[in-house]
Amino acid sequence: MPNTNSNKRTEATVKLRELVLHTSIGTYGPNDVVPDQHLLNLSLLIEPSLVLIPNDGMEYVFDYDPLIATIDKIARDRHYTTQEYLLTRIVHACAQQREIQALEIEIYKTPVLNQSGRLGIKTFIDHATLIDYRTRSIL
Repeated sequence: MPNTNSNKRTEATVKLRELVLHTSIGTYGPNDVVPDQHLLNLSLLIEPSLVLIPNDGMEYVFDYDPLIATIDKIARDRHYTTQEYLLTRIVHACAQQREIQALEIEIYKTPVLNQSGRLGIKTFIDHATLIDYRTRSIL
């Protein structure tokens, strides 16, 4: 049955879940819990025409492999004091991809205490903020 609700629209999302980041984050003392892993969840809102394609070919889709390679390079690039700055640099990299209209990103570490738990940060970046990030210089 056709959708008669004009408020509904088609959306397309590329989702990346639990990507282990090879990175160094934080400053820890002798009795602190040092995380074994830092992980990334990323949802990229893209134009539906890049998912609902007319033919089977890479020229019709958003090629996310270069973005993943960039994220890996950013993660390995340096030691980070905070997860927040690593997240900011990844958002900036995503902003350079004009196919991305909005995104949700989460970085978390594990374990947190007693060999358990996950602790992290998560944010949603709308289209206007992504456009703003395209013009910012992030080191």
